[in-house]
Amino acid sequence: MAAARFFFDGDLAAGSRVHLTDAAAHHARRVLRLRADDLITLFNGRGGEYAARIGAGAQVQLERFDPIERESPLTLTLIQALIANDKLDWVIEKAVELGVARIIVAPLARSVIRLEHERIERRQAHWRDIIIAACCQCGRNRLPALRFETSFEAALAASADVPQRFVLAPDATMGLASAVCTPTAVAVGPEGGFSDTELKRAMQSGFALARWGPRVLRTETAGLAAIAALQTLHGDGARPGVAHPGNGAHPA
Repeated sequence: MAAARFFFDGDLAAGSRVHLTDAAAHHARRVLRLRADDLITLFNGRGGEYAARIGAGAQVQLERFDPIERESPLTLTLIQALIANDKLDWVIEKAVELGVARIIVAPLARSVIRLEHERIERRQAHWRDIIIAACCQCGRNRLPALRFETSFEAALAASADVPQRFVLAPDATMGLASAVCTPTAVAVGPEGGFSDTELKRAMQSGFALARWGPRVLRTETAGLAAIAALQTLHGDGARPGVAHPGNGAHPA
């Protein structure tokens, strides 16, 4: 059985000792029923992971470092419209599991949910917690980048450095099978879809309209389906030994 994984927001080094947060220590002791000297895995989101053992209280003894990486060879950015909280939480969690490198959230014209300025910071902290939990679950040792932009135009600009960019539109004539193996961004609209103005602005910014298939997918399904398809074509599911231009550092 794999060792339980915990995130530590700080420097780690083999042979050193650190203290888990109160929440992590409670989860280890009360939920997972771990005891002193039990083996766990610790990571700080910067790459690689450490084998460690539970000590007294919240103390953890780091033993050895494993540089293992579980990132996709295809660098993917998901631009997700601001949607209902439970749906957005689901999208973020599953996008992390599917290997995206960056998630950009922005309100669109037809977004039902609106975030006031004082709530944005709290929501971003909540989304980061979801990302950390998803990384603990799926084995990723690098945290995907997360950005909240105040407009769709700002989200488009934030992904301007991505060579291949798609807007998912059910009426598009081109499918995702036309994608090539290069860093890719996928933009997904809210429950009511993109407005005509937003689609026009996206195309003016260098995005191509694409559809996943003949059926209209919900906003919480569309982006995840597209990511899975791209991963199959050019990422995790590609043939071993194929060179991937998506390799390298994650976008900030």
